[in-house]
Parts: sequence; structure tokens; C-alpha cells
Amino acid sequence: MDGLLLVDKPMEWTSMDVCAHLRGVLHERHIGHTGTLDPNATGLLVVLTGKGTKAAKYAENDEKEYAARLRLGTVTDTQDIWGTVLRREEPAVGREEIEAVLDRFRGPILQLPPMYSAIKHRGKKLYEIARRGGDVEREPRPITIRRLELTDRDGAGDWGLEITCSKGTYIRTLCHDIGQALGCGGCMSALRRVRAGQFTIAEAHTLEEIRSDPTGCMLPLDRILQGGER
Repeated sequence: MDGLLLVDKPMEWTSMDVCAHLRGVLHERHIGHTGTLDPNATGLLVVLTGKGTKAAKYAENDEKEYAARLRLGTVTDTQDIWGTVLRREEPAVGREEIEAVLDRFRGPILQLPPMYSAIKHRGKKLYEIARRGGDVEREPRPITIRRLELTDRDGAGDWGLEITCSKGTYIRTLCHDIGQALGCGGCMSALRRVRAGQFTIAEAHTLEEIRSDPTGCMLPLDRILQGGER
């Protein structure tokens, strides 16, 4: 079955878990995606099936849009709330202080990839090294944050962020770096991808919906090919 599926990835599933599950649902061996989501993130995962996997090159550089939560005062080894806490304090910063710092992260910037990432160092993924207590020197990478807006503050005290960014941006690291710039530390407490290139979360289907009607959820490949003709 050749086509395109827009999946609303559930929490605690890796992107490859979703692909493996869909292989069984669709009885299709060739399935891949155009951009990884962390297991604890939810939202839009663009999945290609059959001969459609060859079209991944048309979407691999697409801009992404996220809704994230920023927890200030907490620093962890993974730069999100699911890691080991390294430091915790009560942050004495408000909206004005945060807004003043955000401008440093808008536009083209350099970002240091986190140790808990799939980037390889001498043939080994960084997260494999990190899990064994190791640390290696990494080179900062150029990324672009086209939009970065502070939204609401929830009952837990976490701040909302809306982010539009280039390929290769680590939102966990962005949250960590904002906390560092504020002097209180910070980490990511939630992440949802709401757009990838031309595709939005409004078009996505849950895995349950796809299992119920896989053919009805499938989009034609020309959607991604048209988006790639830039």
C-alpha cells in the first residue's frame, strides 16, 4: 500500500514503535517517517508507506511547529521532566523577565545538541554513551527559530511556548537554555508537534482510527510531492 499517513502519535511510543505497529495494521513492510518525535512527545508524525518511503527526501527539511511547556527552576540530565533531577529551586522570575530573554533565541542561532539524542559519535549514539554515564564534546549546530511566543501559565506553574523552527531543533535544549539564560535553570515538561511543513495536527488520525479504517485515513502521495516542489 503506497501512501501517506498523518498520525497523532501517543505518549510513550517511539516513532519507530508507530511504524512497527502500522506494518502489522497495513500488512506493508516498507514504512518510515519524515521526522522523529521523542517517546514522551505527542502529535504529528508524518508516515510514508510502500513506495512512498522514497518521497521522504521531499519533507526531511520541512519547518516544524510545536506547543511546549517550560518548567523553570528544574534542571535534569535529559533536559526534560523525565530525566534525573540535577538541581531544583523556586524560580523568582515572571512574564516580563522571560519575555526579555526569549529574543535571544529568535532567528538563526547555534544550539548545542543534548547528550540524550540519537546523534552519533564514533559510531555510537549519544544517548547510549549518556546512559553509561559518559559525556563527549559536541559542536553547536546552526538552527533557526522563526517564531517563539510565551503563552499561558498553568496550575503547575509551567509556561506555555509556541515554537516554529527548522529541522534539527531540540525543544528540550531550547527550554534548558532559556532556563540557563534566566539564571534559575529549566526543562521541558510537555511537547506536542502541531505542524510539519504543509501538514497540520488537524489532519492527523489516532492509531485507533487508523486501525478501524486504514484506507480511509490514507492520503495520496502527491500531497507530499507537491509540498516538495519548491
